[in-house]
Amino acid sequence: MNDQPNRRPRKPSGKSGKPYRRPQKDPVRFLAFEALRAVDERDAYANLVLPPLLRKAREKGDFDARDAALATELVYGTLRRQGTYDAIVAACIDRPLREVDPPVLDVLNLGVHQLLGTRIPTHAAVSASVELARVVLGDGRAKFVNAVLRKVSQDDLDGWVQKVAPPYDEDAEDHLAVVHSHPRWVVSALWDSLGGGRAGIEDLLEADNERPEVTLVARPGRTTADELLDSVGEDSALPGRWSPHAVRLSEGGEPGSLEAVREGRAG
Repeated sequence: MNDQPNRRPRKPSGKSGKPYRRPQKDPVRFLAFEALRAVDERDAYANLVLPPLLRKAREKGDFDARDAALATELVYGTLRRQGTYDAIVAACIDRPLREVDPPVLDVLNLGVHQLLGTRIPTHAAVSASVELARVVLGDGRAKFVNAVLRKVSQDDLDGWVQKVAPPYDEDAEDHLAVVHSHPRWVVSALWDSLGGGRAGIEDLLEADNERPEVTLVARPGRTTADELLDSVGEDSALPGRWSPHAVRLSEGGEPGSLEAVREGRAG
């Protein structure tokens, strides 16, 4: 007969002796990761992949407008600066970048964008990225992600660019490709079309990296820009710059979630 008191079984523990904690799935970052994987695996267009994912998340009740805006920024921002982020990651690892599995690189680049391209606090960016890695990659590779992102967090974007971009005088096109995150062949083609000159090509590449605004049109006869602004909310929208019928969504997100868009009064 067992005279020991009944005890709840212990959860598995790691080498530190601490109880094992299951990773927590962050819907925003998980969705961003899904979108990046679709772009990489299927050569999909991000602007076609992301809206259905946002719509599905909204229908499940996982997302609000701010979540959608953050997911949008994470996806488009990571892709927009992928060339620069790849160079930074390559400087922080002890193997060729091509030997890093694509899903791992996607998680890393998402983390790098949060660290260097957003105002998300450093500890939150690293912690959220490691948690995402635990969910989609496993605990082992999450440790690798943690180590790399901690190295990345030691400097800002300008500092890293100075470290990883080749000197302009040695290879102008490669320098511009890394600094402005454009494929070298694109830099070359644009430069040729401009007819030379450093200032012109740098201005063009910088402009091409600007975050685009989501702009809606209030369809005349069905609604007005003022009505659309009121329905969206002054904290989330601004009047258009060039047209009296335009409204800019300051936080981006999923326009299809707006009632005016669903009803065809705006688009």
